[in-house]
Amino acid sequence: MKNKILLVDDERDIVEFLQYNLIHEGFDVVIAYDGKEALSKISSKPDLIILDIMMPVLDGYEVCRRIRDTKGFENTPIIFLTAKAGEYDEILGLELGASDYIQKPISPKKLIARVNSNLRKSDDKGDAAKAKIEIGPLVIDREQYIVYINGKEKIFPRKEFELLYYLANNPGKVFSRDALLKDVWGTDVFVVDRTVDVHIRKIREKLDKNFDLIETIKGVGYRFKNFE
Repeated sequence: MKNKILLVDDERDIVEFLQYNLIHEGFDVVIAYDGKEALSKISSKPDLIILDIMMPVLDGYEVCRRIRDTKGFENTPIIFLTAKAGEYDEILGLELGASDYIQKPISPKKLIARVNSNLRKSDDKGDAAKAKIEIGPLVIDREQYIVYINGKEKIFPRKEFELLYYLANNPGKVFSRDALLKDVWGTDVFVVDRTVDVHIRKIREKLDKNFDLIETIKGVGYRFKNFE
């Protein structure tokens, strides 16, 4: 079955060019030319979304935020493809739940590689990974990509979920920022060290502050508490 890509950009020549290359690689492509249209097209249930930031009606940040708040799309890979090159813009995009951030221009081959990488991560459940981790009032369900705290469901964007799960699945082990970037984001995705700190902060905000499960190891990185 073909993977379905929702491609969103207000520049029609870019859409036409990328659509041609994605179709050539075997993807089913749904297109939208502004943020409002993009939100109406998610009913087609894309496997991955390529999203421009600077668009009329609704910008890409707001579209990403609304998609992440839509049930069933909490973990759909979203790739920002944008001319905005600042570190602040990248961090904001990742904080909102984007899976990847790519600056224009990019060659079709590189874009396809990043699309395939994000789809592989989306499909890979990890044979050795536990289906469910339970620590006191915290339950991390990898099968459903859902986190429960005191029995109540908490929404974690995909990268926040994957980072929390990765740490919780390796309790007591200290990971450097570089190691977390490599193991959670992958070697073919360019992100900065601060990305890890931003995601850890977001995770901590969502966890019950009465128990600090993720410890900061000064000068090294992070560790999930070992309760064994």
